[in-house]
Amino acid sequence: MVKEYKIAVIAGDGIGPEVIDEGINVLNEVAKVDGDIAFDFTHFPWGCEYYAETGKMMDDDGMEKLKEFDAIYLGAVGFPGVPDHISLWDLLLKIRKGFDQYINIRPITLLNGAPCPLEGVKREEIDMLFIRENSEGEYAGAGDWLFKGKPEEVVLQTGVFSRKGTERVIRYAFEEARKMNKSLTSISKGNALNYSMVFWDQIFDEVSKEYPDVQTYSYLVDAASMLMIKDPKRFEVVVTSNLFGDILTDLGAAIAGGLGLAAGANINPERDYPSMFEPIHGSAPDIAGEGIANPLASIWSASQMFDYFHRPDLGARVLKAIEDVLTEKEYVTPDLGGNASTSEVGARVIHYLKG
Repeated sequence: MVKEYKIAVIAGDGIGPEVIDEGINVLNEVAKVDGDIAFDFTHFPWGCEYYAETGKMMDDDGMEKLKEFDAIYLGAVGFPGVPDHISLWDLLLKIRKGFDQYINIRPITLLNGAPCPLEGVKREEIDMLFIRENSEGEYAGAGDWLFKGKPEEVVLQTGVFSRKGTERVIRYAFEEARKMNKSLTSISKGNALNYSMVFWDQIFDEVSKEYPDVQTYSYLVDAASMLMIKDPKRFEVVVTSNLFGDILTDLGAAIAGGLGLAAGANINPERDYPSMFEPIHGSAPDIAGEGIANPLASIWSASQMFDYFHRPDLGARVLKAIEDVLTEKEYVTPDLGGNASTSEVGARVIHYLKG
C-alpha cells in the first residue's frame, strides 16, 4: 500500500520558488522510483510579496491550515522593503514556535566534490551534526523598549532558558550521539553570560550522567569558532543555543561548500505538529529570476524529509545523487564555479536518481 504524505509548500521570496521547484521534482522522482510513497503538495503564497499586498506574512488562520499537513517545505523568506524582523517573526519563527519545532538539525558535512576553503583538510574531517535549540533562548522575543526616542532610551532583549526547553534539546542531542556512536560537544558562553549559559552548562552536566557511554566536550563559543576552522574533525554531534547555533552553522556552511549546500530541518520530535524543512540560505533577491540559484541545499533538505518519514535509505539516495553531481562538476551553478542553471542542476540530480 502506497503511503501518501501531505506537504505544505511555502516557496516564499526571491529564489525560494526556483529552488523549491527543483526539490519538489526530486521528491516526486524518488517517490516514483521507490513506489511505496507518494506526495500531495499544497502551495501557499505567503511571504513578503503577500505582505506587500495584504499587510500580513500569512493568513490569519494560516497555522490552522498548516496543522493538517505531515510536513512543511519552505523556500526562503525576506525581500527589500519588508523589515527583516517582520518577515522572520510573522512567518518563519511563528511556525517554529507555534508548532513547537524545538529541534533544529543542520548537517555540516563536506560532500564528495564540494569545495572547501580550508587547506589540507580531508573530506571526512568535516562531518558535524549541529542540534540547535529552536524555540526559546535568545530568540524568545522577550524584552522591552523603554523611553523610545528620548535621551534615556533603553532596550532590553531577554534570553529565555527554561529547564524544560534546555533539557529536552540536550537530551535529544545525547540520544543522537549515542545512536550514531559519536561524541557530543556543548557550546556555550558561561564565562560571560553568568545566568543563561551557566544554567545551560549545568543542565548539560546533569544529563551527561545518564549517558556515560557518550564522550562529551564543552567549549566556549569563541573558542569553538576558532576550532571549527583550525581543527574541524574534533566536532561530531554538537548541541548549542538558538543564537550560537544560528551563527556557527553559517560558519559551518562556509567550510562545507557554501550556503548553496546548507540544509536545515525544524523538528517537533513528538510529531504533534508538522515539522518544517528548508535550505538555510536567504532569498537572494539580487539573483532572483535569473535561473542561477543553487538548488542543492533545497534538495538536501528534501533528503532530511525522507529521514523524518523513517526512510533514511531514500534520504541517503538523494545525498548520493547530490555528490554525483558535485563530483562530476559539469552541472553546477556559478556559486560553485560552474555555468549550469538551477533547473539543469535539478535535472542532473534526477538523472543520477534514476540510476
